[in-house]
Amino acid sequence: MIKLYSLDPYLTSFISDIKRRYDKRVEAKKRICGEGSLVDFSNSYLYYGLHKNKNGSWVFREWAPNATAIFLIGEFSDWKEQEQFKLKRINGGGNWEITLPAPLLKHGTLYRLKIHWNGGSGDRIPTHARYVVQDISNGFFNCKVWRPAVKFSFKHDSPKLKQAPFIYETHIGISQEHGKIATYKEFSQNVIPRVAEAGYNVLQIMAIAEHPFYGSFGYQVSNFFAPSSRFGTPDELKELIDHAHSKGLVVIMDIVHSHAVKNQVEGLAYFDGTDHQFFHAGGKGEHSAWDTRCFDYGKDEVLHFLLSNCKYWVSEFKFDGFRFDGVTSMIYHHHGLGKAFTSYDDYFGFDVDEDALTYLSLANEMLKEISPQIITIAEDMSGMPGMASPVEQGGVGFDYRLAMGVPDFWVRMLSKHMEDQWRVGWIWHEVTNCREEEKVISYVESHDQALVGDKTTIFHLIDKDMYTNMSVFNRNLAVDRGIAIHKLIKMVTMVASRGGFLNFMGNEFGHPEWIDFPREGNGYSHHYARRQWSLRDRDDLLYRYLAKFDCDLVNLCYKFEVVSVREINLHICHDDDRVLAFARGKLLFIFNFHSERSYDGYRVPAVSGKYTHLMDSDMPEYAGQSRLARNQEYFTTDGHLNLYLPTRTAIVIEKVD
Repeated sequence: MIKLYSLDPYLTSFISDIKRRYDKRVEAKKRICGEGSLVDFSNSYLYYGLHKNKNGSWVFREWAPNATAIFLIGEFSDWKEQEQFKLKRINGGGNWEITLPAPLLKHGTLYRLKIHWNGGSGDRIPTHARYVVQDISNGFFNCKVWRPAVKFSFKHDSPKLKQAPFIYETHIGISQEHGKIATYKEFSQNVIPRVAEAGYNVLQIMAIAEHPFYGSFGYQVSNFFAPSSRFGTPDELKELIDHAHSKGLVVIMDIVHSHAVKNQVEGLAYFDGTDHQFFHAGGKGEHSAWDTRCFDYGKDEVLHFLLSNCKYWVSEFKFDGFRFDGVTSMIYHHHGLGKAFTSYDDYFGFDVDEDALTYLSLANEMLKEISPQIITIAEDMSGMPGMASPVEQGGVGFDYRLAMGVPDFWVRMLSKHMEDQWRVGWIWHEVTNCREEEKVISYVESHDQALVGDKTTIFHLIDKDMYTNMSVFNRNLAVDRGIAIHKLIKMVTMVASRGGFLNFMGNEFGHPEWIDFPREGNGYSHHYARRQWSLRDRDDLLYRYLAKFDCDLVNLCYKFEVVSVREINLHICHDDDRVLAFARGKLLFIFNFHSERSYDGYRVPAVSGKYTHLMDSDMPEYAGQSRLARNQEYFTTDGHLNLYLPTRTAIVIEKVD
C-alpha cells in the first residue's frame, strides 16, 4: 500500500503522480529482472571487463552497440592493432568478446581498447575497468591487470551501527600534512585512529572512483569500477576499509551517479562513437553548470551499469553504504539550477526526471536486499517528498537526506548578519526543519564550505587572528568570541538533528583556512590541499580544546541517544533575549546566544523534578571562561528552573528525579 501521501496533507493533490512513480518502479523492476531479483540483475561487473576462466585463460567482454570493430591493445601488442586481439560481436547485439591464452596477461600488464565506428575511431578505457593508472610521462591512462598472487582477504566483519550516524567526511589525498597526495596506507595508519578517537562511528570517503582531475574532489568520474590509483592499489583500499572496520567504524562511499566526466579516452563520453550510449543525446546530455555528461536513466543498460556499480563496491570492497551525490541534479531536468522550490508543484510535472527517481528507488531496494544494514544518504537540497521514505510507501527509499539548508543558513548568518541581528527563531526553524517522515543528516559545514573562495565557520568568525592569536598564551577577544560562537553553532546543530550529524575532516578542531587543490593558479602547490593535524596535537594551541568539545559532545549524544530520540520539546525561543531551550529525552539544552547579556535566575520551563549539570560550552577544558559551577544540582519551582546563563554559552542538564 502506498502511504506517502497519507503522511503529508499537501500531497493529496498529487496522489496520481505518486502512484504513477510507484508503478513505474514496479514495471521497471519486472522488465529488467523478470522473475529474478535486483541483486541477481546487478552483476554487470561479473560479466563485462577482464576475467580469468577456470582453465586459466582470460576472457574480456565489452558493451559498445555502435562499434564496428574493437581491438585489445597493450604491452602485449606493442600498443598496435593486431588481428589476433580483435573482439567478436556476440549474441547479435552490442556485446563483444575475446578469449586470450593464460600467458598473454599477467599481474601488472597494461592495456586499453581501440574502438572503430562508422566515421571514426578512438582509444578507450573499458567501461568496467577495475584498475586504471596514469603514465606520468605522457598523462595517458591505461588499464592495469590486477591479479596479485595472493588474493586480499578481509579479516573483520562490518560493525553494526547501533547509534545514529555521526559521520566523519574524508578525502584520502588531502588527509596528510605534507605537501603531497596521501595514500590509502597513510590514511589507514594516520587518520583512522584519529577518527575513532574523535568518537565518530561512520567514515565517509570521497573521491574513490577514478577521476582524471584531482581538483574535482572526485566528482567528475571517469572509471566507475576503478578505485583511484593516485592513492594506491585496490588491495590497499580494501585494507583501509578492513582496518576501519576493526576500529568499529562503518565505512560509506561518496558515490557519483549524477553525472560523468566528458573525457573520451578514459571516460564514458562517446565511448562507442555516439553521445547517447550512456547519456541523453544532444543538449539534454550536457550539464551546463558542471561541464559534464548526464546519464539517461530510462535505458535498461544504464540501470544495469549503475545498479551493478552499487553492488560492486559493497560486494568487492565491503563498503557499508553510500552518500549519493548530486541527487537534486539527477531528479530534475533543470538540475535544480536557479530553483527555490517554494511550491509542491515544483516536485511534480514535466521538470521532474521520473526515470532518475526510478533508478534511485531501485538502487535503494537492491542495496537493502543485499543487507538491511546498508546505509544510503541522499544529497538533495530540493526537499523532494518521499526522498527518505521506504519504497513500499511510495518513497525513494533513502535512509537519510542531507540537511543541506543548515550549512547554507550558517554561512548566511555569519556573512550577512551582524551577531546582534541573529534571531533564535531562525536558528530553531533551520536546525529542526525536515519532513515528519524523514531522517536527515545535519551539519555545520562539509567540504563545500572549505573550498577556496569560501571560508570555514571558524575562519568566518576569527579570520586573520587565527594566524597570531590561537596560542593559549596570546588569545584575544576576537578569538574568544569566535571559539564561543563556534561551540554554540556546533552544539545546537548536532543535538537538534533529526537523524544524524556530519563533520568534515579537521573541522572538529576548527581547521584554519580553506582547501585549494594544486593548479596552475597556485603554482601547483599542495599547501592548501592538506590537513594540519599538528595544530590539534599541540598543547600550546587552542585547537585541542575545540577537538575535546566536539568529542565530548559526540559521546554525550551517544550516551543519552540524543539524536535517536525523535521528539524534541521546545521550552523557550525568545528572540529578544536570544535564549533557546529544548528537551530531548532526559536532557535539557539551554543556549544563550546574546553577545552582551548574561542572565541570573533566568526562568526556564521544565518538567518538575531534580536536575544535574552535565556539561557546558564555557568549561575551561573547552577554552571557556569557567563561569558555571561543575556538577551543580537544580530543582524546579512552579514548573521552572532558575538558571544562570552566561553570554554566548550552551548548557546541558539532565533530569535525574
